[in-house]
Amino acid sequence: MTCTSHTALITGANKGIGLAIARQLGKAGYIVWLGCRDISRGEKAAHALRGDGIDARPVQLDVTDGASISNAVKTLQSEIGRLDILVNNAGLMFGSPPSLTEESIDEMQQMFNTNVLGVMRVTQAFLPLLRKSRAARIVMMSSGLSSLTDALDMRSETWTVGYGGYCASKTALNMLTVKLAKELDREGIKVNAVDPGLTSTDMTGNGLGHSPEEGARPALALATIHANGPTAGFYACTSSGEIVQKSW
Repeated sequence: MTCTSHTALITGANKGIGLAIARQLGKAGYIVWLGCRDISRGEKAAHALRGDGIDARPVQLDVTDGASISNAVKTLQSEIGRLDILVNNAGLMFGSPPSLTEESIDEMQQMFNTNVLGVMRVTQAFLPLLRKSRAARIVMMSSGLSSLTDALDMRSETWTVGYGGYCASKTALNMLTVKLAKELDREGIKVNAVDPGLTSTDMTGNGLGHSPEEGARPALALATIHANGPTAGFYACTSSGEIVQKSW
């Protein structure tokens, strides 16, 4: 089956920033597929979006499970035949470790498996469907904590932040974003990373930060950029809603 409407897949989309991205893309007219580890939660989220008039469809997708990803590809291939936007939003972060010298290697390995390798598993698997789009876009959900420039700047608000394993996983993701963007540029596929900013979600303990809707704005902007828009960049939103480039 071939879909004539624009389509998007967002991983980790049953809550938080992922759900907000799905809602914003849905309101922009996209068919949104909610990639969720727990399909029952995905169905509940999709039902809520459909109540707002959005064509939302859940699909079971665990970014750490190759079989799950393969089945999700088969589902989208059967249902829509192509993919216009892939937002790699699913991520993992554990509570603040006492210090990097004492951080759990097992937890670091889990974060890299989700935040880096999981992103590449999904991206590689869905590339055949993305290549069927006339203007495919891939968005990587990075973090302001990934910036090496900021990590070395004593004036930066992230200077004193720990979370070494998590930060390193997002820095690795940034490098893969650049490499992938360079490789896919000749095919017209744009690949960018975004920083949602400090956002109040389950991952951050629902504490300080702006709303998931605000955190979703840079991903929406880069997912829908025009043909002359950027690729291989790292972007965030200002408080006024302007998209600005960040330092890697």
